[in-house]
Amino acid sequence: MLKKIVFALGGCLFALGGFAQSTQIDQVLQEIEQNNKELKAFQSLMESRELDLKSGNNLADPQVAAFYLPFGEHNTGDYSEFQVSQSFEFPTVYAARSKWIDKQTDQLQLEYNQRRQDILLPAKKFCLELISLTKRKEVELLRVEQARQVFDQVQELFEKEQVGILELNKAKIAWMQEQFQIEQIENEIQNVQLSLQKLNGGELIRFEQSEFSDELTVAPSDSIWQQIKSIDPVIKALKGGEAVAMQQVQVQKNQLLPNLTAGFNHQGVMGNNYSGVYGGISIPLWNSRNKVKAAKAQYQYRQSNTEAVTTERHSNFMEQYNQYDLMLRKYREYTTTLEGLNSENLLLEAYQLGQISFMDYYVELQFYRQAYDKMLEIEKELHQLKAEIMSFEL
Repeated sequence: MLKKIVFALGGCLFALGGFAQSTQIDQVLQEIEQNNKELKAFQSLMESRELDLKSGNNLADPQVAAFYLPFGEHNTGDYSEFQVSQSFEFPTVYAARSKWIDKQTDQLQLEYNQRRQDILLPAKKFCLELISLTKRKEVELLRVEQARQVFDQVQELFEKEQVGILELNKAKIAWMQEQFQIEQIENEIQNVQLSLQKLNGGELIRFEQSEFSDELTVAPSDSIWQQIKSIDPVIKALKGGEAVAMQQVQVQKNQLLPNLTAGFNHQGVMGNNYSGVYGGISIPLWNSRNKVKAAKAQYQYRQSNTEAVTTERHSNFMEQYNQYDLMLRKYREYTTTLEGLNSENLLLEAYQLGQISFMDYYVELQFYRQAYDKMLEIEKELHQLKAEIMSFEL
């Protein structure tokens, strides 16, 4: 039985074709992206920030001023004045700031992509956990049935007075332990489903996949790292931050140019009036002092930070990749070894022939079952680690 299970498992895992992980997992991730409350909240925040950024490039409000001066000693008539004016920065400032706003908007989208990845990666690992638990449950159901059959055989021997009560009790306890394993697995499945439901905004998720459909072979590390550098939202956000900082330098340089004011002025006294245009210009002596230097320093920081974080991410990636390679070789050793064994059937046959006691049978059986369970655990960890390595694809 064990041989057949391992053989089927190996055939499923190492099948060629390069299929992507289950469509069902993709559907779950799409559903979570739509329903996740944190992502919904951030989308609203993005809209608010985008509107706030655009408002920062508006013209200043127009100014209206009026004077009526009837008091005081004067021989002429009362003096009145009316003025409408509009102040604005130098035109190139608005163009530079508009580009800066566009880059900031792009940066918001990249920040959203990071948050999306931070949510979808655990969701995918939960799905992989459910697949592993389902496989473990199927194995445990077979073990429960085997334990029941052994208990029935021991009970029959006990009734024939061929074995003692201790032997019967051990067989019953072994059967109960296997039943308890089923209950534990079902509890774990329920907890993982609750975790998925939480990520899905409280909405129930139906996930019934019971087999891994993604092959375990991965591309060479250099190839994957090149994809990470071009696709990974974290690195793209870092580079986007550089672009924003560089554009801020251009904005500050343009703000060194004078502000302008234009308007209309009307003055009247003793029935006479004067009308004409009004113009003004600011003298940029103090307001922009050191702002260009500060923007350049910020850009230099962004560049250095990008290099530092990219180096750290590459180091973490290589650690994960090397760990994956080690685990994959260990997993293949397990599957190769277990494929050639028929230990459970041989042990059962030896027990039925009276060659070994029930206790010897049970102890030896647990040894092989623990090895098989370890193989299943490594299989799950491999798929989850691969999900982390390839998280940039989410």
